[in-house]
Amino acid sequence: MAAFSSFSIKAFLSALRKYHLRICVTNPNSLALRCVGCLERTSVSSFASKVSETNYADVASIIGTRRIWTCPPVYMGRRSSKIATRKGAQDAKKAKRYGKIGKEIVSAVSKGGPNPVSNSVLAAVLEKARELDVPKEIVERNIKRASEKGQEAYIEKIYEVYGFGGVSMVVEVLTDKVNRSVAAVREVVKDCGGKMADPGSVMFKFKRARVVTIKPTDVDKDQLLAIALDAGAEDVMEPPAYVDATDDDQSENCYKIVSSAENYSEILEKLRDQGVSFEPDGGSELLPLSTIEVDDEAMELNKELMSKLLELDDVDAVYSDQK
Repeated sequence: MAAFSSFSIKAFLSALRKYHLRICVTNPNSLALRCVGCLERTSVSSFASKVSETNYADVASIIGTRRIWTCPPVYMGRRSSKIATRKGAQDAKKAKRYGKIGKEIVSAVSKGGPNPVSNSVLAAVLEKARELDVPKEIVERNIKRASEKGQEAYIEKIYEVYGFGGVSMVVEVLTDKVNRSVAAVREVVKDCGGKMADPGSVMFKFKRARVVTIKPTDVDKDQLLAIALDAGAEDVMEPPAYVDATDDDQSENCYKIVSSAENYSEILEKLRDQGVSFEPDGGSELLPLSTIEVDDEAMELNKELMSKLLELDDVDAVYSDQK
């Protein structure tokens, strides 16, 4: 077959470039074309000279020698899924924390009255509310609510659940209607395809500890380790790192200082002295003794189950041993 002329090759490349730009404009998320650097203006003449001396059958081999992404690839998967839902999860966690403090205030006032001077339990709850920056109107509203006629005391309950892929979950509930709470939890677990576990069959996989959460942007790693060591912390959990994470993504992951109840106040005091911003826990958290890695399908099913459980008003927290 006759060789291509230099003019024909240049015309072909010009048409190809226009076609490619039209794809990128009309559909910026489309898969990139894979081709030689022929889309670069500087390489047109050299490419044309190669093709003009080459038979048609050899053109494909030239084009296949180099692959260039001409628009950014779209990354999907586990990390992207986590980042996409992290903001909503953080807001939900804060709302749950405020709700739990509110119920603790109601319970404390119902048992010992609205005066924190004579009611040590209420005084402790109010101090916790200050640490967590609970809005003043929420505190006042729940103190008033506790004085209303017919308001029952809140009871703490724990339900244990089997998720997907061998994952175990613990559901913490603070409710004034136990029958209502257990029925709601069972219904969600059943609808999502999970299974209620017998008492004690899951709890042994977790330990209760006090936890301080700190963003990497608010502290130097060496400084944080020095503070934790000096204050007698049990562990410092580093934020997970992802290969394709951006700086904004990484800033949303946090350090966690794990401590016993005895050393917790000292850790908070030292962080304040060093000017480090932090987020205290709502009293304590359950940490898994070991974690389980699951596939993407199981991860999504577990995430849906935990999300549905957290939507229940009586549920304050859901913990799992999923990695």
